[in-house]
Amino acid sequence: MLKLKDIQTPIAKELELFEKRFRESMHSSVPLLNRITQYIIKQKGKQMRPMFVFLSAGLCGNINDSTYRGASLVELLHTASLVHDDVVDNANERRGFFSVNALWKNKVAVLIGDFLLSKGMSLSVKHNELNLLKVMSDAVEEMSEGELLQIEKARKLDIEEPIYFEVIRKKTASLIAACCASGASSAGAPPEVVEKMHLFGEKVGIAFQIKDDLFDFGLDDVGKPVGNDIKEKKMTLPLIYALRNTSTSEKRHIINLVKNHSENKEKVTEVIDFVRRSGGLDYAKEKMFQYQKEAFAILQYFPENEYRSALEQLVKFTTERNK
Repeated sequence: MLKLKDIQTPIAKELELFEKRFRESMHSSVPLLNRITQYIIKQKGKQMRPMFVFLSAGLCGNINDSTYRGASLVELLHTASLVHDDVVDNANERRGFFSVNALWKNKVAVLIGDFLLSKGMSLSVKHNELNLLKVMSDAVEEMSEGELLQIEKARKLDIEEPIYFEVIRKKTASLIAACCASGASSAGAPPEVVEKMHLFGEKVGIAFQIKDDLFDFGLDDVGKPVGNDIKEKKMTLPLIYALRNTSTSEKRHIINLVKNHSENKEKVTEVIDFVRRSGGLDYAKEKMFQYQKEAFAILQYFPENEYRSALEQLVKFTTERNK
């Protein structure tokens, strides 16, 4: 099983320095803000997004100060989106810790998210990083559109496969695409190469989200409640496929369970069993590996080196991870 620590080898020193710089980028003269941002930093995840920034920069040129700012911008944006998501979802936990809104209430959490977004914008403007700011602004726009599109469709549970892919392309893949484009741009790559890296990140992001959707059906013990997406009335790829390939009466029955009985554990289990026996998981895995393959094909454009090798391993990690 691939380990992130091994994949990080070519950029281990850069990530260590980045952590220091990122902490500094979140500093404020307001004590409450500093208490909360320090609390957030303690919960840091796998650092996958900064990894995409640094490895993409290494692949397309040289890692430099602009690369560090790009990685900080990505993390500020990502952290802000998580804080806001917890408010929207009324979630009390994040990575095993209490969420910001659970400890300091929604009003403070929303303001913290706004503060982090503004920090990202001021970091870009201060150093005249207009290319990075554009890449990130486009990502924020797409992420917001993806969330709202998902909410709109969840009300009717009428998501077809093209809409599903549009939702995850905007909601999840746009940020990983922005990481790769930012890394390439920071290294001085020409526009066509930046666009190529953006597309690479998009393919990886879609594969990443499909893998996340598969976790909901209990294939691995990932700490995520099984059937959570069903409880939230999210139409994911395995369920969409299963509903498309069943009788009208069973489709009506399953949609009724999701729409009206998603809080009932037994009914959620019935939906999970239906998806499993309908081939929904195999179909989703097939699609996931298709996007992985397309991501690998884009990397073939670049010369073989330690950065390309690490990116290939990182792509594999997104689809082989068990949490």
